[in-house]
Amino acid sequence: MRSLLNRFRQNAAGRKGTAVAVVIGAAYPFLVYALHERVSPSVFAIGACLLLFARAYFSSSGFMRLLRVPLLAAVAALGMLSIVDATLASRIYPALISLMFAALFGSTLRHPPSLVERMARVRDPDLSSAGQDYCRRLTWIWTVWLVTNAAIATLLSALHSIELWLLWTGLVSYVCSGVLFLGEMLIRDRLLAGNRQRGRDA
Repeated sequence: MRSLLNRFRQNAAGRKGTAVAVVIGAAYPFLVYALHERVSPSVFAIGACLLLFARAYFSSSGFMRLLRVPLLAAVAALGMLSIVDATLASRIYPALISLMFAALFGSTLRHPPSLVERMARVRDPDLSSAGQDYCRRLTWIWTVWLVTNAAIATLLSALHSIELWLLWTGLVSYVCSGVLFLGEMLIRDRLLAGNRQRGRDA
């Protein structure tokens, strides 16, 4: 009983830590933009390293555990990049996060079931073969989008256009991700509802 209680407390602390890291990460582009003339890029690079490390440390769910090693590798890469180009290192955090999630989605394509299928099966354990194929295609779409997002964010970081970088990483990429998420959720709900209806008819 005590071990279960300790595990529950650890999971709760992990969720809180992850939530804080996510909120700070979402605000990161705006902090860089607002303070880049007064704060050294190296300070932001160190902050980005701490955020990546925090996300690795507090990753407690089954899916997020898969990101621990890539996140720690990103910390090392960011540290080395800050020595070569501190300005680029200070703005690369959003691209690294996008790449980490692309790796998470992509890894499940090599080791099925796909990530979207795993999430869909929480609501519908008896997912049809058509539903599995759809989830796999959708996982591909998310992987491609996340890689594309990371490439654009990296390009804008390298161009040293902080206004365009802020616009993309702080607004446009979130809008695109939100539209993709809502669109696929509506299509998935209709597909799963159709599967359940056919199952009852059979």
